[in-house]
Amino acid sequence: MHRFYAPDIASENVLPEDESRHALRVLRLPVGERIEVVDGAGNIYHCTIADTDYKHCALNVIDIIPQPPHWGCNISIAIAPTKNIERIEWMLEKCTEIGINKVIPLKCRYSERKEIKRERLEKILVSAMKQSLKASVPELCDIMPIEKFLTMPISGLKYIAYCGDDVVRKDFAQEYVPGSDVTILIGPEGDFSPQEVDAAFNNGFVPVSLGNSRLRTETAAVFSCMAIHAINQRLL
Repeated sequence: MHRFYAPDIASENVLPEDESRHALRVLRLPVGERIEVVDGAGNIYHCTIADTDYKHCALNVIDIIPQPPHWGCNISIAIAPTKNIERIEWMLEKCTEIGINKVIPLKCRYSERKEIKRERLEKILVSAMKQSLKASVPELCDIMPIEKFLTMPISGLKYIAYCGDDVVRKDFAQEYVPGSDVTILIGPEGDFSPQEVDAAFNNGFVPVSLGNSRLRTETAAVFSCMAIHAINQRLL
């Protein structure tokens, strides 16, 4: 069954223009065709197509099935976007497929990218959500200075994936407590500045190692996300 995204379906019962065009012009779905629609907030709507308006395809909602994230905890990654934005796009796609709740782009002292195009990145998140048969789209925050992020209230466990050898770093796979909400802080290609590291420590972030290999920024994010899911599988 074809799956579409309509964040306002609860109030409007129509597909957005881009989804309407894909359903009717590309897939050529007829009136009465059954489809699935996700709202990005954890609900699946079983619907039938009610008309063939290419801009605002109306729907008949048959039933609504809640489908909250299956991993049972909140996973957030705060990360400095890479100079090559395609690497971050890949990271967002893969983390969404695996399962993540929130992504916070950061501006750090050694960041080589100071801005992002939210609209494009949000489209990647939505596409990955649909492809992986989820009903919740991860929250993407506006890019912010790391100093601002570190002063924000954060619940759950807090880790900084730090490459320096000047502190004792704990093994992330051993340190993470299964089932716990978690935020992971990952720096830019040039790593964090000493001042940023000190600020993270002062705000409760625990330094961790992601293994013996030196990972790229985007790889560290995917590794962290996958490790959390693998550890939490033990609870099932």
